[in-house]
Amino acid sequence: MDHLLPLLSILVVAAGVTHAGSPSELYWRSVLPDTPMPNAIADLIKHSTDVGELALGHPVTKAMATSAKLRSCFFLENDLHDGAKFTLHFTGTGSRPSLLTRQEADSIPFTTTKLPEILARFSIEPGSHDANAIETTLEECEEPAGYRQIKKCATSLESMLDFTTSALRTRDIDTVSTRVGKEDSPEQQYNVVGVRQVTDSSDWAVCHVQPYAYAVFYCHTKGRTKAYMVSMVGEDGTKAEALAVCHDYAYESNPKILAFRGFQAKQGTGNVCHFQPQDTIAWIPKSYARLQ
Repeated sequence: MDHLLPLLSILVVAAGVTHAGSPSELYWRSVLPDTPMPNAIADLIKHSTDVGELALGHPVTKAMATSAKLRSCFFLENDLHDGAKFTLHFTGTGSRPSLLTRQEADSIPFTTTKLPEILARFSIEPGSHDANAIETTLEECEEPAGYRQIKKCATSLESMLDFTTSALRTRDIDTVSTRVGKEDSPEQQYNVVGVRQVTDSSDWAVCHVQPYAYAVFYCHTKGRTKAYMVSMVGEDGTKAEALAVCHDYAYESNPKILAFRGFQAKQGTGNVCHFQPQDTIAWIPKSYARLQ
C-alpha cells in the first residue's frame, strides 16, 4: 500500500490544479469571492487561446477581437414599461478574443507610439481594416476622461477588477449584463414582460469590449445615469434579459451625445435610453444596487 502513496499524492495535486482555474479566475475569486462571474467574462476565459507562444513573438489570436453588436433604437425612459415593444437584433461576438493574464498583457506595448511594433507582433498588415481598428482603439483609450469621469482601458481581467474596485471604492460589487437565449437571434420585435431598476446612483461603472488583437475593455464610471434590467420575449420565443442605460444629457457636454439630444428634442423631455450588447458589463456597488 505504501508504494501507492506517491501516486496518490500526484493524483491529488493534479486534481487540485485541474479545479484551481486560470490565473484570471483565481484573481476574480480573491477580489470578488461573493460575486458570480458574469457569462461575458466566463465565456472569454473558456475560449481563450493558449498564449504560451507569446515569448516567441507569435500572434496569440487567430482573429481580431470584436464586440457583440446590438441593432437598437433610442427611447425615452418613460417608455420603458411592461407591454412596451422594441425591435432589436442581438448578435454574438463571432470569434472570441483571447483574455490575457496581467503578466502577459503587461509584456505587450499598448500605445499609439508603438503601433508598428504591435501590428508586427500580431502579424497584422499596416493599413488593413484590422490595423485601423487597433489604431482607433488605442486612440480612444488615450483620450482624456470626460467631466467627473474615471476611465481606463483594461488589457486583462486583473486590470479591470483593479479599476472597478478602485473607482467604486469597494469590493462589494454586483455585475449585470445582457443575456439572450440564442447566440445570434434574428432581428425581431421583443415584448417587455418585466422591468427592474438596478441602480439610480452615479457610483457605478461599465466596461465595453473593444476591437483589438486580444480582449481589451474600455471601462469608465457613469454619471447621472440609471440602469435597468429588462425582461423580454421575442416573436420567435427567444427570451432576453437586456441591460438598458438611461442618460441625463442635460448635464453632459460631450459632443458625441448630440445625436441623443437631437432624438430627445424630437421626442420630448426625459432621459434617453438604449440597450447594451451582451459583452458589456455593468459594475454596481451592492450598497446602492436594488437587485432582486
